[in-house]
Amino acid sequence: MKPHVEKPALLACLLTSLLVGPAQAQDVAKPNWTGEIAPVSGFTGQMSMTMETDVPKDMAVEEVVRFEPWQMLDDLFRDDIVFLMRGGPTDWTTADADGTGAQDCENQRLLSETGQDRMRQLGALMVVHGLRPGKVKVSQWCRAQETYLSLETGMLHADINALDGMTSALMPSLNPMGMVHGASDVDVLRRAISDWDGGDGKGPLLLITHFNNIAALTEFNVYEGEMLILDPTRGGRVLGYLRLGSSVPDSVRFPKDVVAFAQRQAAKADFGN
Repeated sequence: MKPHVEKPALLACLLTSLLVGPAQAQDVAKPNWTGEIAPVSGFTGQMSMTMETDVPKDMAVEEVVRFEPWQMLDDLFRDDIVFLMRGGPTDWTTADADGTGAQDCENQRLLSETGQDRMRQLGALMVVHGLRPGKVKVSQWCRAQETYLSLETGMLHADINALDGMTSALMPSLNPMGMVHGASDVDVLRRAISDWDGGDGKGPLLLITHFNNIAALTEFNVYEGEMLILDPTRGGRVLGYLRLGSSVPDSVRFPKDVVAFAQRQAAKADFGN
């Protein structure tokens, strides 16, 4: 029986290339992918993948996941934690038009093609390393939904049964603060985190939201596609972060010197596109 996945009002304007369902995935042989976790330097750990089967280019995974601190490793596999995520890399040559609504995709800043691909790879890495969420709540904003659909695509590439038992739904309180139909504050978001107890034990809670919402709740400034790991049993304490190795801060939210340094560091790494 096909699992029930709750996805009310997923937007028709989103790119159909992101919509990869189980029926499509079954046409491709299950890849033989294995994951490896190792310390990198200091407090940082890295999750990588080995692909032992040739796959099409749009299924290949060259990225790695960096997380910090290393001591957080065991907590990452708990069902009662929360992944608080900012939407994936966007096209910063465009901006949300004044007065745009939550579902007005044509007038919003959307994921770039690179951003879509990186979120796909992140989804595959999460499944291979046993980090698949059990429940997902997503902002109504188009780039947040694109982020989720790209993650889902990668998850299905790694395992055609990856979505079994996982539920997803839109959550208006995750919409960007300060925008039309945006969240007025983070009170509902805070309650959603504090109320999470692991659900039915099928994986942690993933909340896909926006920069301002995360900053207002945690006082952390996060990169596009980055996840903060929160512990509801400790009052929503931030345990650490998880993001792709190629991630860099965007030039709108971060100072120029911070962006330039991060770009130099990413350029030295042997991964990504």
